[in-house]
This record gives sequence, structure tokens and C-alpha cells, in this order.
Amino acid sequence: MPTSPEKTENEAARRPGGTQAPHWHGIPAAAARRFHQISAAQVGTVVGEHGLTPLQWGALQHLNWIAEGAGLEQNILAARLNVDRNTVSVVVEQLVKLDLAARQVNGADRRSRLLSLTAKGKKLYARLRPAVDRVNAQVISMLPPSERTRFMDLLIRVIEGNLVHQKSPPRRRRRNLIHPPGNNA
Repeated sequence: MPTSPEKTENEAARRPGGTQAPHWHGIPAAAARRFHQISAAQVGTVVGEHGLTPLQWGALQHLNWIAEGAGLEQNILAARLNVDRNTVSVVVEQLVKLDLAARQVNGADRRSRLLSLTAKGKKLYARLRPAVDRVNAQVISMLPPSERTRFMDLLIRVIEGNLVHQKSPPRRRRRNLIHPPGNNA
């Protein structure tokens, strides 16, 4: 017997014990967005004390993970952060101005730039990492340790399972490119 969409939605919104949960509890995109907001706010609190945004912190993490002296191409950093080239360009420019990252011309392809952490960037990363790790652990601390591992495994599986559907990193939408009818501007 098929169920109506309303009944399915109501069943998905019920909490154990019969209490009504907010409607977004049954919507993966809404729950993921809320989880991201909580995580980014917690990390943002820690890194914000040092003048960084969570996205800049993410860039520092990726630059820290590269082999000493290797450098990371800016477009690869954009892909790893899942941001467009314009956004990563702004993030890199900000990190360079803060003397946390350095850019150099790629000897193998002079059109691209290789990024690396400066000594100041490495020092700041090393100082902030324990605090960021604690905050990340705190975000899921209400779960028992075995469920934390399972939660992260499931989260990664959902993310990686959906990457096959993603053709490219998100692009910024251009506004005002469509002219109203009759406007030949």
C-alpha cells in the first residue's frame, strides 16, 4: 500500500518517543547544511582569533599536507577545497598578504603557480591545529566513540559516492548577463 508524501514526511519528522522533530530532520541537504554551519562556526571561532576564516584554514591544511618544498598548484588547491578559481585566488591572495603562504612560478608550467606555507604559516598551523582538532572532536562529542567513527565513515561514503555526479567544482554565477527583451546593450 503506497504511502502519501505527507505521511512519509511526518514519519521522518518524528523523534523517538513520539515527539515532533523539525521538518528539516528528514531532509539530507538541510541536515548537511546545518551540520556545516555548526562545524564552520566552531572552527571559525578558533581560527578567527588569529584573523583567519574557515576557508583560509582549510587552505592552510592542504598546503601543510604537501611534501616539503613541493608546492601545490593553485587550481589543485581549488579542487581540493571544492571552490571555483576566483574564490581560491582571493583566498591565496589573502594568505600571501598575511605572509602565511608563498607563490612561485611553476618551473614545469610557467602559466601556473605553486603554493606553499611560509615559515610563519607553518608556525601558525602548528599552533592552531590542536585547538581546531579539539573543536572538531567537540562537534561530534555527543556520540559515543564507536558512533563517531561510524558517523565519519558514513559521511565520507556519502560524500565520495556523490562525487561521481559532480562534473566540476562549483562556479560563481554571473549576474545581470541576460539583458531584458528589447535591450540591445
